[in-house]
Amino acid sequence: MIVSLKNTRSLLRSLLSCLTILLWQVPMNSHAEDTSPQQSTGSLVIIGGALRMDNAGVWQRIVQQAGGKGAKIAVIPAAAGSPEKSGAFAVESLNQNGAQAFLIPLSVKHAQFKPEDIVSNAAWLDKLKDASGVYFTGGDQGRIIEALVRPDGSRTAMLDAIWALYQRGGVIAGSSAGAAIMSTTMFYDAKPVLPTLKLGVTDGKEIAAGLGFIGPDVFIDQHLIIRGRFARMLPVMLKKNYRLGLGVDENTAMVVNNQGEVEVIGYKGAILFDLSQATTDDKQKNFNISNARISYLDRGDRFNLRSKVLTPAADKLAGKLSQTQAYQSDQRFYPDILANTVLTDLMFHLMDGKQERAIGLAFGMDAQPELGFEFSFSKVAESQGYYSGASGAESYTVHSLRLDIRPVSMNLPLYK
Repeated sequence: MIVSLKNTRSLLRSLLSCLTILLWQVPMNSHAEDTSPQQSTGSLVIIGGALRMDNAGVWQRIVQQAGGKGAKIAVIPAAAGSPEKSGAFAVESLNQNGAQAFLIPLSVKHAQFKPEDIVSNAAWLDKLKDASGVYFTGGDQGRIIEALVRPDGSRTAMLDAIWALYQRGGVIAGSSAGAAIMSTTMFYDAKPVLPTLKLGVTDGKEIAAGLGFIGPDVFIDQHLIIRGRFARMLPVMLKKNYRLGLGVDENTAMVVNNQGEVEVIGYKGAILFDLSQATTDDKQKNFNISNARISYLDRGDRFNLRSKVLTPAADKLAGKLSQTQAYQSDQRFYPDILANTVLTDLMFHLMDGKQERAIGLAFGMDAQPELGFEFSFSKVAESQGYYSGASGAESYTVHSLRLDIRPVSMNLPLYK
């Protein structure tokens, strides 16, 4: 068999990338306490992806967190497939909103610069020392790790400089892939949602170590509601022993300060999981979970990761939902809970209705098509809901619904 030099180089690069990811697990997990947000005076802006240039609220907030007008913000397009194009978009968007953003051409996909020549370059390191913000573009989060972490798993000088910026009070912002790296574990080569539930996740394959800016206690995911990804967070959280998980939707951001307070801004909202009371049945070979808590945080809402206190947006404070005055009266069933925005529709309807429990199903024609999952959402004593129509459109906040998931089977064929 004849193997071309080009293919050999591509194979070697892939092997090196996988080795870096595997080795990175050890230093990140062993130093989790050293990199927690309590050790930093900085903030995070975690964006769910697909951030539009006209979403001034998010772009301006990044600039504000970096110090306001004229703030120097480094744009790192390491994740992007077209780093020059993606980097230029982010620089332009930030500058239109008052920043003095500049591009660091760090990417394994860059046509001109090699990552190893950038991460130890004194000129770029000096620019980071003079900056008050870093913005990671979207793309493939594995490329960010490959660019900023050495093959032996140790940090590069540039990653140290980014951490120093954060710890002295700067802002770390990231969209999509740039959001995934915020927790100590990130999706790496993820399967679709349903196969993730059926087959689970493996370190170094579906998941790998992230950069951990938010600390060791919170798992982050992105593109969450519009792609029905909420369910794939749960196998990761159980495997890696996370009690809290935050998944942010597209064109939306979560601003996290050094006191652990999360504020949702932008177009839509975020899903919060709390597994502190959750259990699983180990005798059951397929994925299952009982007594998880799920919440929907809308734009303007705040949630404190330490106290677990929710503060709804100001326009919702007078609109607390009451079971004695429930608006919705019909009983709903959801045959595809993983479809676009179905989750939030179920949560809003359940919290604002007389129905005490709502069921959703998830089946697919992938591996084991007969295997699916039942998602049971129910109101409990702690459940709270808030509503506002002040902006001309209905908006809801839903806090602490109970979620139970169990495997179910479908008889095949469905018909003859």
